[in-house]
Amino acid sequence: MCRWLAYSGSPILLEELLYKPEHSLIDQSMHARLGVGTTNGDGFGVGWYTPGGPLQPTLFRGTGPAWGDENLRELARSVRSGLFLAHIRASTGTPVQQTNCHPFRYGRWLWLHNGRIRGYTNLKRTLAFSVDPDLFPQIRGSTDSELMFFLALTFGLESDPIGAVERMVGCVEDAGREHGIENPMQMTVALTDGDRLWAFRYSSERNSRSLFCSTAVDTLRAMYPDNPALQHVSDETRIVVSEPLGGLVGAWQPVAESSYELVKPGVDVVGPFEPAGV
Repeated sequence: MCRWLAYSGSPILLEELLYKPEHSLIDQSMHARLGVGTTNGDGFGVGWYTPGGPLQPTLFRGTGPAWGDENLRELARSVRSGLFLAHIRASTGTPVQQTNCHPFRYGRWLWLHNGRIRGYTNLKRTLAFSVDPDLFPQIRGSTDSELMFFLALTFGLESDPIGAVERMVGCVEDAGREHGIENPMQMTVALTDGDRLWAFRYSSERNSRSLFCSTAVDTLRAMYPDNPALQHVSDETRIVVSEPLGGLVGAWQPVAESSYELVKPGVDVVGPFEPAGV
């Protein structure tokens, strides 16, 4: 399975999270500790919003291992953003190609996923027919992750992100029951519109892949008043990750099973996640 991170806060260079931490995302591409496998070398991607620029995000994706891509290293040391998603891929069966690398983009929205739809080859046709015909031509790759995104768009993501993802999962679980596939959904998902950031943790068997959110910055400053890194980011800065980027005690809080977190200006929101009927 894959590893990912999502950042929202004071603009920083991408390398600050992709390369510099003790257990950075690039380190996780070779030495994941909490994933199904230790390596995630089937492609990578970064999507970011430029401060003061257009709302549509920029994508950079590649099909090789992230740890050896010199273009990614060059980009990460020069691009600064206050909102970005990054992903390292371990394929669950679909081809290693650029259109299958996360994040996926539609307009101003970005989406990435860790997990899988169990029995996807049997469910794919049924699920594809549930996508809005006007949206279907925008699907570029063959992954379950991208199809999940376009199902959520079909079910109203742009006006009701949480409800749309709940309906997407409900659609997948209904299809699983129809085809005799137990526990079809396994997911952690990051979603953003360039302003707000949502993170979801859910699986049909209620045994989801790991997901963590950084502790509030003001709390960490009180715990570590001499840590210089905490002096240069805003109180609203948050990082959501598949696994912690370092060993600082108290810095990472597990995201609860079957829940979502909404990171936004002001007070963040945490709530339960339940599949819904279409």
